[in-house]
Amino acid sequence: MTQDTFDYVIVGAGSAGAVLAARLSEDPQVSVLLLEAGGEADADEVMIPAAFPTMFKTRWDWNYSTTEQKQLNNRRAYWPRMKALGGCSSMNAMIYIRGNRADYDSWRDQYGAAGWGYDDCLPFFTKAEDNARLGGPFHGQGGPLHVEDRRYTHELSHLWVDSAASAGLKPTDDFNGSSQEGAGLYQVTCKGGRRWSTNEGYLRPARERANLTVTTDALATRIELDGDRATGVRFRQAGGEHTVHATREVMLCGGAINSPQLLMLSGIGPGSHLAEVGIDTKVDLAGVGSNLQDHPVVPLLWYTRGITDLAQLNNVRNFVRWKARGTGPLASNVGEAGGFFTSRDGLPAPDIQVHTAPSGFYDNGFHEPTSRMFTAAATLVSVASRGSIRLRSTDPAWHPAIDAAYLEDQTDLDALLAGARRTWEITTQGAMAAHLERPWNLPDDPTDEDLLDHIRTWTQTLYHPVSTCAMGSGEDAVVDHRLQVRGVEGLRVVDASVMPAVPRGNTNAPTIMVAEKAADEIRSNR
Repeated sequence: MTQDTFDYVIVGAGSAGAVLAARLSEDPQVSVLLLEAGGEADADEVMIPAAFPTMFKTRWDWNYSTTEQKQLNNRRAYWPRMKALGGCSSMNAMIYIRGNRADYDSWRDQYGAAGWGYDDCLPFFTKAEDNARLGGPFHGQGGPLHVEDRRYTHELSHLWVDSAASAGLKPTDDFNGSSQEGAGLYQVTCKGGRRWSTNEGYLRPARERANLTVTTDALATRIELDGDRATGVRFRQAGGEHTVHATREVMLCGGAINSPQLLMLSGIGPGSHLAEVGIDTKVDLAGVGSNLQDHPVVPLLWYTRGITDLAQLNNVRNFVRWKARGTGPLASNVGEAGGFFTSRDGLPAPDIQVHTAPSGFYDNGFHEPTSRMFTAAATLVSVASRGSIRLRSTDPAWHPAIDAAYLEDQTDLDALLAGARRTWEITTQGAMAAHLERPWNLPDDPTDEDLLDHIRTWTQTLYHPVSTCAMGSGEDAVVDHRLQVRGVEGLRVVDASVMPAVPRGNTNAPTIMVAEKAADEIRSNR
């Protein structure tokens, strides 16, 4: 880095930050600095779709854990987050889901996020997208984010979709079209059987531009303020402290954990909490770090018979096949199939999503498979419980306290139980039944108490934390509908933390949409 002043300074090169940097630097008249705490995302395990769990608890991972969760037998939940260019788009399971129309309409109508209804957001989903099969009006072609039908799908995934159809879910080949409900195979953010992250789709081509500077291994420590205006960012790199200046705006793209953490370290947040940890309050914003939501998922597993298992196909021969042609079992994203349904009557949209895997996937995949297995995981995607992010130290290197508040609202526990029950019923009949030998850690015919015990013992994150810098017009909103931080000039948050409520589905595509929409807003109002 040969200069210390830029028009825009972006903190975090993840699913949102890479998009924002690429779009803003399309204008050759502006200079953009992108700061990333991690390094280059340049290893085979990043690009191999089936290898994403091998990055957990490695140099690639922020390696967060929640506080003890009362409803999960006082367990701490492990939260992996990618620490490299592309952020979690370089580590996720690549499932391309946008959420439901009702999600975005509620952002507008319930939370006061003007201009964020479904019809407002759809053009930015399609602008981002390069879908290999689907076109308008719901899909785009020619955008930076390649989306394709997976180049390898295990037979068990097809069988589960058949079972779901025989159990009453309608088959679908597009969860992002006119209706979200149904069962089918997930499309993935891959290109030719290889992961296609925001680093690959957006940032790598943009790095050829002279007006974009990408600085890695740079841990942001504080936002510089001049009165009520953000003027720059301090960061640590190679043992030293550095300051860069922004003449137009500072933009936080650190995600639902790092963005509120950096705001609070800078004195922007709930005044009473900042006083507790010894930070002078510059802007008292009660909503910073509050409203935390995540999708809890309960894995249901069975031992299988008469069929292969994805884990046993992970071998040198299939690695060579993937390396040469982008095909074979390593092109699987593991979570190949699934569906959406409601846990009870009267809901405006599905609140349960199922993720299936043709292998045994539980406890974040840390247990080495010893038997052939199948997983059907019921996921609660409309969440009533609210948690928080809070500082534990004034040292930016300390992980904050993460309270996910899983299932604290009884509505969530009831819905997840109903979702697990229906997932069990779908999976144990129809085409799947012939290949299921016996359940794992549950009886053949579990009672509700059996399932509740299983939920409390095995529920984990689906890696979708959001809403800790929520936008809206209410008193607890952190940013307005333009994503500008309330009470601070020249400062925006652009990432999953601004979502007022978690979308019904995987959150990577919505995060990219948020960044596309923000970039358009910034460029059109400059």
